[in-house]
Amino acid sequence: MSRMRAAITGVGGYVPEYRLTNEELSRMVDTSDEWIMTRIGIKERRILKGEGKATSDMAAEAVKQLLLKTNTTPAEIDLIICAVVTPDMVFPATANIIADKTEIRNAFGFDLNAGCSSFLFALSTASKFIETGSYKKVIVVGADKMSSIVDYTDRATCPIFGDGAGAVMLEPTNEDVGIIDSILQSDGVGRIHLHQKAGGSLKPPTHETIDAREHYIYQEGQPVFKWAVSKMADVSVEMMKRHNLSSDKLQWLVPHQANMRIIEATANRMGLDKNKVMINIQRYGNTTSATLPLCLWEWEHQLKKGDNLILAAFGAGFTWGSIYLKWAYDGNQIGVSTHDKSE
Repeated sequence: MSRMRAAITGVGGYVPEYRLTNEELSRMVDTSDEWIMTRIGIKERRILKGEGKATSDMAAEAVKQLLLKTNTTPAEIDLIICAVVTPDMVFPATANIIADKTEIRNAFGFDLNAGCSSFLFALSTASKFIETGSYKKVIVVGADKMSSIVDYTDRATCPIFGDGAGAVMLEPTNEDVGIIDSILQSDGVGRIHLHQKAGGSLKPPTHETIDAREHYIYQEGQPVFKWAVSKMADVSVEMMKRHNLSSDKLQWLVPHQANMRIIEATANRMGLDKNKVMINIQRYGNTTSATLPLCLWEWEHQLKKGDNLILAAFGAGFTWGSIYLKWAYDGNQIGVSTHDKSE
């Protein structure tokens, strides 16, 4: 009997309606559409509006859609892992809040934070619960309300981030599909270049930390860019070599949507044409934990059973990695999805 694998059997997604365009941003800070498009590649990003709305609200919508598309009842779910950088609150875990909002009562859940690599790390973690035979139906949801920690007076970071959520279902299979391999790495030396200064146990919230605007994203662009270009490409190429995957055998690269230049550099190192790379950064910006599942959500109808995919990400920590998987179903057999693909 072949080894049991964890296969993605469905994808759900959600992005808020409100579009924050470059033109609107240029009225808030000293920036322009040309500057943002040249350096990052983002045209607009979605922002979650409304009193009392949080990361879990977007995640719950993605999970509800996922349950509907896979014809799964909430009672069937064994485990829910939420990949997240912007949890609703310090505790309880956002996974538990999502479970409550989606009436998932028979599962346990927890959050996983690895910066922008969170979904990649969570997907690999979840696969182990399937591969060991412990669970049959596991949901991995990547969601972030990045607008909650973005300083809209900081021209260097405010154009980058947006809000969104994506979720996948993992189930066991003995077929030649599913998650085949993962490379996950981290190096804490990078923590000084990308973080949130205050709000944790090191620097709890005070009037001083709020006045100093230390509860927003702090990023040193150059070192983060240099590490990301190198490491994301390194692990993707290493994965190809491990499994003798030439560029013609690989159907899709699913890269973290942080910066168009990083995406292009990774694809070039892998020898891939741009038409084999999932790119939606121009519409959604960097949604952190949600970028990878949102790509799968948007491209689901183009995916065919047996397609070779490499997922790659780089995030704060520093963290980075890649996952090689074979797609488990024909996406064009799924009903018309509900998301808006308009440019």
